[in-house]
Amino acid sequence: MRILITGGAGFIGSHLCERFLERGHEVICVDNFITSSPDNIAHLFGREKFRLIKLDVTEFIYIDGPLDFVLHFASPASPADYLRWPIQTLKVGALGTHKALGLAKVKGAKFLLASTSEVYGDPQVHPQPETYWGHVNPIGPRGVYDEAKRFAEAMTMAYHRYHGLDTRIARIFNVFGPRMRKDDGRAVPTFIAQALRGENITVFGDGSQTRSFGYISDLVEGIELLMASDYHEPVNLGNPEEMTVLDMARKIVQFTGSSSRIVFKPLPQDDPKVRRPDITRAREVLGWEPKVSIDEGLRCTIAWFRETGV
Repeated sequence: MRILITGGAGFIGSHLCERFLERGHEVICVDNFITSSPDNIAHLFGREKFRLIKLDVTEFIYIDGPLDFVLHFASPASPADYLRWPIQTLKVGALGTHKALGLAKVKGAKFLLASTSEVYGDPQVHPQPETYWGHVNPIGPRGVYDEAKRFAEAMTMAYHRYHGLDTRIARIFNVFGPRMRKDDGRAVPTFIAQALRGENITVFGDGSQTRSFGYISDLVEGIELLMASDYHEPVNLGNPEEMTVLDMARKIVQFTGSSSRIVFKPLPQDDPKVRRPDITRAREVLGWEPKVSIDEGLRCTIAWFRETGV
């Protein structure tokens, strides 16, 4: 296949580029590097079937030749990033999705949207099935990301229903692994970087809020299976094993052998109290569920952080 990935130099996008090249596909990586880095894909430079295009996907996207698949992963994805780039986050969710869908339509390509568990907001249903419509504050600071992704899902389904475009929607829950930015503000990379530097580990609130943390290789496998399916409704891709943020911080201190102390900071506005996917649909439709334990994933991620420096 010939596959285009927007946000292909990001954390998840770079792993997808790598996997598809391993499969023998041709990969076109599109990125403007607002929150990503060329370092994530530097090991792919020079490969015959890899091409990088520096481009803001909210502008017109021109690609010569055919495309089999368009994967839209471009977007700031951490609270620190989308609070720093609120307008850009809204634009890539709205205009960027429109441009990517339009490209898929022109090329007769299949389309996959990288959505997020953030469409559920601060959920009042737990765990969260795909049938839950969410509990989102549209004008809160997190609304720029939550609503951008909700709009992107709506536009994707509109293209599917109106234009007959062959689409998929992946609702991605918290995922971690090598190539995460050390300063992206999310719990796992922040805790690891602080622990390895011997700094205080900063937990927001009392740390009782829960998350489900999945490893990157499991997510990549889920994306591949979703691409190969003919399912058009959203599919949760995440680890149904739930744990508190405080427990994750303690685990990272243990695994790094750090002497860091855990300190607490005020909880940000609209921070979700709970987060855990119902993956019944992924199991039934894709035959997918996570294989990598949190402990195994953390050991691999911590090793990468040590090797690359913090």
